[in-house]
Amino acid sequence: MDDDRPDVLLTGLLFYDLVLTGLGGPPTPGEEIWTKGMGCGPGGIANLAVAAARLGLRTSLATVFGDDLYGVHCRDVLGAQEGIDLSLSRTAGGWPTPVTVSLAYGGDRALVTHGQEPPYSQDALMADPPPARTALVHLEPEPRAWLAEAAAHGTQVYADVGWDASGQWPRDLLDQLSLCHAFLPNEAEAMAYTRTGSASAALKELSELVPVAVVTRGGRGAVAVDQTTGEYADVPALDIDVLDPTGAGDVFGASFVAASLGGWPLEERLRFAVLAAGLSVGHPGGALAAPGWYGVDRWWRSLTDPGLRRAYGFLADRLPDDPGPPVAYAPVTPPAPRH
Repeated sequence: MDDDRPDVLLTGLLFYDLVLTGLGGPPTPGEEIWTKGMGCGPGGIANLAVAAARLGLRTSLATVFGDDLYGVHCRDVLGAQEGIDLSLSRTAGGWPTPVTVSLAYGGDRALVTHGQEPPYSQDALMADPPPARTALVHLEPEPRAWLAEAAAHGTQVYADVGWDASGQWPRDLLDQLSLCHAFLPNEAEAMAYTRTGSASAALKELSELVPVAVVTRGGRGAVAVDQTTGEYADVPALDIDVLDPTGAGDVFGASFVAASLGGWPLEERLRFAVLAAGLSVGHPGGALAAPGWYGVDRWWRSLTDPGLRRAYGFLADRLPDDPGPPVAYAPVTPPAPRH
């Protein structure tokens, strides 16, 4: 019997991102910097949604769009262009779509955001979460009610977590891992929540709380343990010039889910996620920088380094026969509204 459930269920806050790249450094007061690099498009939870959809996963997104120009544009990109199911999403009249300006330089970025809390909460959007194969979620100190319901319905939950600006890093947040199949924090987050001093020590603690634990290490790759199979993997990052790192962690997570749904060995899952995230940082913007199968296929076909050919040789059997059309990267300005 065909499984018609969504492959990935998502909910969270949507942003309209305006990303400026090619800066030598941040502007100082009174200074104006001109740059030739810019891209715009949906961000926030859209980063995960687009990354998943471009890997052929049936993706269902519950979010809130403003009824302004930014919201209309984001809805058009996600639904019409990327083929994401938006039936769980809502449009809020009079609510401005949050806007983030990102200044990318030095391999990192600085963000300035304008926005306010949406009129519909995650639990309101997901009052009765539909059955799904997986859900990609962002854990917060206050647990979301829908998450427990989704897990009870058999949805495998893959979770990450954000930076705690308060510096408290409440350890009881990790209690939510009892609902999760996998947890994918970065190194700093993992060490802070587990009160450990290294990525390996944090991974060991997390692996006792969740079946699959992954710790990303930025330019040093990622490490993971899968307790369901007894596998351990330590994968280096690729040597790729960073234009804009926005959304790279989201691309990593969506790619890891795609490979997991394919039943790949842990090292292949980790290498694939590291590769996809690495390819995304060469383009501006979060969501529309996701490479999808098209970008991975192009990378593999152009690869000449013998070491990487061996390390990523599994792609020869994993890539689809048709990787799809070229992906649409973030435009400098959005197209004129359609009438």
